[in-house]
Amino acid sequence: MSEIERASTTRRVMAVILDLMTLFLGGGYLIALAAGQTTGNGFNLKGAPALLLIAIIAVYFFVLRRYAGGTLWDRILGIKRPQPP
Repeated sequence: MSEIERASTTRRVMAVILDLMTLFLGGGYLIALAAGQTTGNGFNLKGAPALLLIAIIAVYFFVLRRYAGGTLWDRILGIKRPQPP
């Protein structure tokens, strides 16, 4: 495995925060639309749709970091992740 230059802590933390915001706002709103849990101010997930959003967030981070070379914001911010052989 080749040596990958380590990104700064600030960029790595920002990538995680931006990924979480993107997933929560975008994914949460789409799930709320499908489940009929939108409100005048956005959405309010309860029960199974809330658990679905949590599962999607967990799968997103696991799959994209492990198999795709990084998440959306990792790629935008130029953070490289080592991949398994």
